[in-house]
Amino acid sequence: MGHSKQIRILLLNEMEKLEKTLFRLEQGFELQFRLGPTLQGKAVTVYTNYPFPGEAFNREKFRSLEWENPTEREDDSDKYCKVNLQQAGSFQYYFLQGNEKSGGGYIVVDPILHVGADNHVLPLDCVTLQTFLAKCLGPFDEWESRLRVAKESGYNMIHFTPLQTLGLSRSCYSLANQLELNPDFSRPNKKYTWNDVGQLVEKLKKEWNILCITDVVYNHTAANSRWIQEHPESAYNLVNSPHLKPAWVLDRALWHLSCDVAEGKYKEKGVPALIENDHQMNCIRKIIWEDIFPKIQLWEFFQVDVYKAVEQFRGLLTQDGVQEDGGEVGRMKITTKPDPKEHLKIIQDPEYRRLGCTVDMNIALATFIPHEYGPAAIDECCNWFRKRIEELNSEKHQLVNYHQEQAVNCLLGNVFYERLADHGPKLGPVTRKHPLVTRYFTFPFEEITPSAEESMIHIPNKACFLMAHNGWVMGDDPLRNFAEPGSEVYLRRELICWGDSVKLRYGNKPEDCPFLWAHMKKYTEMTATYFQGVRLDNCHSTPLHVAEYMLDAARKLQPNLYVVAELFTGSEDLDNVFVTRLGISSLIREAMSAYDSHEEGRLVYRYGGEPVGSFVQPCLRPLMPAIAHALFMDITHDNECPIVHRSEYDALPSTTIVSMACCASGSTKGYDELVPHQISVVSEERFYTKWNPGASPSDTGEVNFQSGIIAARCAINKLHQELGAQGFIQVYVDQVDEDIVAVTRHSPSIHQSVVSVSRTAFRNPKTSFYSKEVPQMCIPGKIEEVVLEARTIERNTKPYQKDENSINGMPNITVEIREHIQLSESKIVKQAGVATKGPNEYIQEIEFENLSPGSVIIFRVSLDPHAQVAVGILRSHLIQFSPHFKSGSLTVDNSDPILKIPFAFIASKLTLAELNQVLYRCEAEEQEDGGGCYDIPNWSSLKYAGLQGLMSVLAEIRPKNDLGHPFCDNLRSGDWMIDYVSNRLISRSGTIAEVGKWLQAMFFYLKQIPRYLIPCYFDAILIGAYTTLLDTAWKQMSSFVQNGSTFVKHLSLGSVQMCGVGKCPSLPLLSPSLMDVPYRLNEITKEKEQCCVSLAAGLPHFSSGIFRCWGRDTFIALRGLLLITGRYLEARNIILAFAGTLRHGLIPNLLGEGTYARYNCRDAVWWWLQCIQDYCKMVPNGLDILKCPVSRMYPTDDSVPLSAGTLDQPLFEVIQEVMQRHMQGIQFRERNAGPQIDRNMKDEGFNITAGVDEETGFVYGGNRLNCGTWMDKMGESDRARNRGIPATPRDGSAVEIVGLSKSAVRWLLELSKKRIFPYHEVTVKKHGKVVTVSYDEWNRKIQDNFEKLFHVSEDPSDSNEKHPNLVHKRGIYKDSYGASSPWCDYQLRPNFTIAMVVAPELFTAEKAWKALEIAEKKLLGPLGMKTLDPDDMVYCGIYDNALDNDNYNLAKGFNYHQGPEWLWPVGYFLRAKLYFSKLMGPEANAKTVFLVKNILSRHYVHLERSPWKGLPELTNENGQYCPFSCETQAWSIATILETLYDL
Repeated sequence: MGHSKQIRILLLNEMEKLEKTLFRLEQGFELQFRLGPTLQGKAVTVYTNYPFPGEAFNREKFRSLEWENPTEREDDSDKYCKVNLQQAGSFQYYFLQGNEKSGGGYIVVDPILHVGADNHVLPLDCVTLQTFLAKCLGPFDEWESRLRVAKESGYNMIHFTPLQTLGLSRSCYSLANQLELNPDFSRPNKKYTWNDVGQLVEKLKKEWNILCITDVVYNHTAANSRWIQEHPESAYNLVNSPHLKPAWVLDRALWHLSCDVAEGKYKEKGVPALIENDHQMNCIRKIIWEDIFPKIQLWEFFQVDVYKAVEQFRGLLTQDGVQEDGGEVGRMKITTKPDPKEHLKIIQDPEYRRLGCTVDMNIALATFIPHEYGPAAIDECCNWFRKRIEELNSEKHQLVNYHQEQAVNCLLGNVFYERLADHGPKLGPVTRKHPLVTRYFTFPFEEITPSAEESMIHIPNKACFLMAHNGWVMGDDPLRNFAEPGSEVYLRRELICWGDSVKLRYGNKPEDCPFLWAHMKKYTEMTATYFQGVRLDNCHSTPLHVAEYMLDAARKLQPNLYVVAELFTGSEDLDNVFVTRLGISSLIREAMSAYDSHEEGRLVYRYGGEPVGSFVQPCLRPLMPAIAHALFMDITHDNECPIVHRSEYDALPSTTIVSMACCASGSTKGYDELVPHQISVVSEERFYTKWNPGASPSDTGEVNFQSGIIAARCAINKLHQELGAQGFIQVYVDQVDEDIVAVTRHSPSIHQSVVSVSRTAFRNPKTSFYSKEVPQMCIPGKIEEVVLEARTIERNTKPYQKDENSINGMPNITVEIREHIQLSESKIVKQAGVATKGPNEYIQEIEFENLSPGSVIIFRVSLDPHAQVAVGILRSHLIQFSPHFKSGSLTVDNSDPILKIPFAFIASKLTLAELNQVLYRCEAEEQEDGGGCYDIPNWSSLKYAGLQGLMSVLAEIRPKNDLGHPFCDNLRSGDWMIDYVSNRLISRSGTIAEVGKWLQAMFFYLKQIPRYLIPCYFDAILIGAYTTLLDTAWKQMSSFVQNGSTFVKHLSLGSVQMCGVGKCPSLPLLSPSLMDVPYRLNEITKEKEQCCVSLAAGLPHFSSGIFRCWGRDTFIALRGLLLITGRYLEARNIILAFAGTLRHGLIPNLLGEGTYARYNCRDAVWWWLQCIQDYCKMVPNGLDILKCPVSRMYPTDDSVPLSAGTLDQPLFEVIQEVMQRHMQGIQFRERNAGPQIDRNMKDEGFNITAGVDEETGFVYGGNRLNCGTWMDKMGESDRARNRGIPATPRDGSAVEIVGLSKSAVRWLLELSKKRIFPYHEVTVKKHGKVVTVSYDEWNRKIQDNFEKLFHVSEDPSDSNEKHPNLVHKRGIYKDSYGASSPWCDYQLRPNFTIAMVVAPELFTAEKAWKALEIAEKKLLGPLGMKTLDPDDMVYCGIYDNALDNDNYNLAKGFNYHQGPEWLWPVGYFLRAKLYFSKLMGPEANAKTVFLVKNILSRHYVHLERSPWKGLPELTNENGQYCPFSCETQAWSIATILETLYDL
């Protein structure tokens, strides 16, 4: 049944832009795009740049995906388009609606890493990485002996910092030549090349099982790179970035200030070369404000030259003097009329010259207009102009002042950090080598005076070499480039600058800087040729489009490129932008960011796997947003040393905690050796230690398992890889006390766990107090072994001394380790007791004695043997539902014999009526049988007693893995729910009991496993059984359902939900001579009794007792729920059972098993006739029903109820009786009239009338005090004085009854012509005479009069209009004709659409279409149809049956049918629309099909989300939830199914 291909579904929704959402997938997965509710029915095209199989990836090349519609029907709610993912990287998708882009996003497909001579897969969660600073590896021929340390320590991936030639600063990340191998690695007599590096990398991969990755640095190059001098356009220089000129002038001024301070020139002003206190800092601030800023006048770069501007303005004013014709001054010639809203503002000089800015003279001339053109007036005008320019200049001055304030603050902050702060580098006196502040720009020229220097910025062949350095900006938006125009970072001195490197300027595309793009692409391709992965250095500052372009080039050469990066964006959303756009495989996360052990544990939980006991997710499921895969490192190479920040004792426990996370893990060379300082990427020039098994602890240049924590690291790395490879994907973190963190890794298939207990030492144990008392720990299950116990200890060697040549660690600290020992041999565990908690909970209580700070112990734990067997047996029986359970399964012969039968075989014997009991039944139905729905303490009751009740909750919990839900708590706390499920079914008989016994047999094993696993296996058992049962149901239905969409199938289950047999049958008995009637044995009397299903009107309110069955509801719902689903026999039985109760020519409204029936509705009999017609047309040999025997309960109006079989009549005679009685006229008073049958009805309301109008042929009836149609709300409020008054009497001829009667008459006419129906007329007594009316005549009368009397003409002078003064909407059809309150006829309601469906011949297509358009505009809501025109004065869309106030129109729900949006009329509206759209032409039809699909998609969403798995009776206005509505209503489901059938 289950397939094992992993399929993920991405629902597309209108305008949903998911660029910040990460979707992670694996190679081999299938991704399906499906339309969400907002797009159903619309023409949507999905495009992706995921290439065709076998084609190369091209980011710019998108292809459209083909839609696949599995049902091949017009209802294409299941259609999808798919991509089979076989390639790693980042891929984009977007979709168009028509030609409009409507949404999109990215998907990231993980690479598959291969390693070893056999090229086996290295899962990402198994990665254990170690970073090496390449320059500390020494000559290339010594690398192997240094890298061997990583191999022996159990790492399987090495990260090298760049291997290229370094710049002058010797920083690992300042590269002088991206294409050249660092010459330091060569010997005088032997030059090494990239080829040699490649061979070593290959050897490490094949022989050592180690993969290698290295950095790519795209943001900057060393300031002394030769190529940047040859291609200065590759940097941000003062020619291509003139906006940096003011910042450069400030930078030079600060450099000169620094030189002067270094030479002691500012000593008198309080600033010596050695800055030691706050007073000196304040003096620097004063000097900058008083000496520097006034001298360099930066504001001038942003200002206008006032004198020049005024003179230009004056020239324009007086230009040409007066024109020859003595008219207006000639200035008018030069202007283009400016926008009057535009004010004068400064236009920045693009070249940034001092006072080089301008203003728009056109605006100036339009703003400052002289009142005459004499010299005085012109002078006055120029003065106004001058004043405005000075104001604008002053604003610029203030703005620059604001920038300068920030610049001084940043500069002093920098000085404080570098020279005064305790945690800073304390650089000492100001010198040229260590200036006051780092320079922001290069200056490759001889030094000259500041003013002479400034002239260079306007000389292109010099200015192009004045380049901006790179750096980083705290709290900046990583998606904005801080060197581009619009950013003031350099001017405001907000850059934390790397003075050794130049920031690279790529522009937007390769054409913007061809050399740079080509050079960096070559560098990338070389890296991808030799390495299996890359680390994107400074990723958050790398322009995304550049990194995308480079990684595309790298993946062409290395398709499974492993891409890692560390992001400092401060936001997961922004992280996701980088991860999704670049296809980053793992994001570096580091444990050093944790301030205590609790936070360190939280990081493991956040990045390290799913919770223990998680639900099994299906192979086909929605694609859920993910968090980036983590490369979790105990320390990264550019971070502070943990020994300084915490203590040397913390290295081992923190490493263990990090390694227990279910993700990639990593560390930095030096951590394991306990190097007690940061190994600086800039200044460290010593070499790493080599591997030598025989070295002594005091050897500084060599290490082995006795050094630092290497021995423990090796064991922990091996364990990390084993857990990743063997599927220990579940994680639980337990904070035992403030220093002890226990991490459990659990395998959900074999249910083995590995539990590490680490005692961290964030504080130094020598100087801080740690309690000797360690809390006891309880470990569930059986401890098989101690995998590792390790303690950090001191040893007797000389203390640490920093070595001259080697990067050495602390010789006096090491670890004492023991691996794979029995619990009894442990030195850390004092004793272990075994406690049992309940019959199958096996707990080991651990008491520790030597768990000192810096110790770890790791246990391997199994379930107790008994539980292990139980899980294995459960898994073996679950394989029938999904191959997922094969691993860890166990086959035994002695299980319950019922489990040897496949569940599908047991299920296949259930009837649909039995499935109703197994799957559904609400509280009231269940109470009739003496039971009830399961109630979950502290939460709520389940909606159904059957499996659907549980599945609705599990469907909410499972995708979110919400193991803390009260439902799961209840399962873990005891067996009550488990027993309820099986016992409820076993107590019934037959196959239902067999299903119960099968579940009970499965639950026998379920109860033997640990409680924390019960929710997951309970769900697995139920989902297997449930999906099998649904398949069983569909197999018994029509081909329309079997081959239908998921929506059709799920709607059709409404038929199972609503049709059932209770303890007491609700239907009157059928004739004993009728064939194929279902019987059962009565459990009390032990006698045979009929057990026909009856249709509930709605759950939960109309589900049991006498309120279950209603004539009208049954026959509105019957076609959809029984005929369309292929349940013909049940449909026949219900039709005939109701036929038996015919009385007064009517069938009952409330059935009351026939004996308590109320005959107070005029429409039910016509719905019943419509169903007989539908039955005859839809069922094979359907006409046979006309001859079926009907057992008449009331052969005459006054007879006592007869028992079944006393008087049988063929159905066609009963039909004829209905027609006769109506033509004759029906008039009677309800039996037992009075409060005993209706406590609200007024006396006159009990008088029932119905008949046929002789002139028109319309059926009419009712009076102002009763309501004989479906809109049957009777007033109940004394306060509002509406008790006993119907809200909607709809007396006269209600439009849908006229339509239904026309349909019946037309059908009987057709049958009589074919001699199938033996009558062709009705014979009645009128005024003492016998009168016959032929069906032909009756049919014609209705046809001739309908549109004339029901249509409200667009023509105000239409002579057919009896009450033109009551018309308030034209082009509609009246709701009734001849009502006692004539204005009711003219109310716009949705009922005319019913007539359109059952008798479309009554309508002219154009008029029908217009009326439908008005109904759509005025009445159509999200799920239902407004029952009254919102323009009507009594409209109210919110139904509140509990409200009792003095509002006549609202009290006690009086507005039930005066606005609330009922669902079932939507089906008729849509079906009418579909029918008439075909007559209106192809375009109207296409639009209607879209409308139908779009509206139905909302019903689909409701159906999926509803715990009742149904559609409600009604909603409040605009689709709002109505608490008084039935949650699932038969006719709502039925008419939507009918619409899908028509579609």
